[in-house]
Amino acid sequence: MKRSGYTLITGGAGFIGSNLAQRLMEQEQPVLIFDSLARPGVEKNLSWLQEQYGDLMQVQIADIRDREAVEKALRHAKAVYHLAAQVAVTTSMINPTEDFAINTQGTLNLLEAMRKQEKQVPLLFTSTNKVYGNLEDVVLQESDTRYAPLDETIRQRGISEARSLAFHSPYGCSKGAAEQYILDYAQSYALPTTVFRMSCIYGPRQFGTEDQGWVAHFLIRSLRRQPITLYGDGKQVRDILFIDDLVNALQLAHTHIRQTAGQAYNIGGGPSNTTSLLELLDFIEEIQGVPVSYTLDEWRRGDQRYYVSDTHKFEQTTGWAAQVSMPKGLARLYAWLQTMESQPQKKRSTSQPKTVDRHPFESNPLIPRQGGIHHG
Repeated sequence: MKRSGYTLITGGAGFIGSNLAQRLMEQEQPVLIFDSLARPGVEKNLSWLQEQYGDLMQVQIADIRDREAVEKALRHAKAVYHLAAQVAVTTSMINPTEDFAINTQGTLNLLEAMRKQEKQVPLLFTSTNKVYGNLEDVVLQESDTRYAPLDETIRQRGISEARSLAFHSPYGCSKGAAEQYILDYAQSYALPTTVFRMSCIYGPRQFGTEDQGWVAHFLIRSLRRQPITLYGDGKQVRDILFIDDLVNALQLAHTHIRQTAGQAYNIGGGPSNTTSLLELLDFIEEIQGVPVSYTLDEWRRGDQRYYVSDTHKFEQTTGWAAQVSMPKGLARLYAWLQTMESQPQKKRSTSQPKTVDRHPFESNPLIPRQGGIHHG
């Protein structure tokens, strides 16, 4: 690989990052993955990418809080996707200081490294719908399986970017502060930076847990015939977006960077791709042919009873639209998880890939560094 001209993906070993890296390398674009490998399972994504794409991929095992490592990773980048984050509300409640250090300070480290460079590099940052708070003022009506807004505009289009920000939970604060820095650096320093406020993303290479990646988590638990815990009454509604559609949006944001710079966009499946937790369990029962066992527990702090993305702003800017329907996307994820679950246990171990001690821009190294809980 040449010493310049790669795309930097922070948190690139994670679910979204590995799918994005796959797409870029399929297009013969070199990639540098920057990740601490702290999230369980992501080392399997790295190993798979290495087997498939070889020298098109570089890996720097490092923490987003390491300023020197961030500066080195950025040095020869032509574009940046900033996906590295602490991603769970529950974790942020336990350790808000670390949540801030990773999500906010880590983002500022990256922005400052960009500002020091003479060249301008476009950056796309993945934020969250949690920056809108718990949406308590949205009046809802309740049916047997879901909540729905009484307001016809919200019902037809979802929540738009015109919605006031209302950070809720340390996670909402850290991601919200980070995205505001991203947007301000576009204004104050003319950096080409863009924000995605994302809803629920799902698809292959997602090792979902109870705290993050709930669609995959539900499918994994059901495949293992294990009970699922629903927090609240299970009627919460989310729009879900298949990973291929998100990767399309990520690339379009960079393609149209002159229009998208300095803007925040809501990105999700929209009103045509919504499900409640209970309805997703019904779908799983249909494709499995056996009942799904679940229990109810108390509501989680700050949980939104209803969130659906209004994606019209991004659609009008770039021409993007979600292409993969929810039934097709869920079937594809279920099939991939079936394959993963059927593999011998020894092949599903959590051992890290082999590492070599080389400069991060020489041929295909994995460089071990000190890291924290930073992942994609």
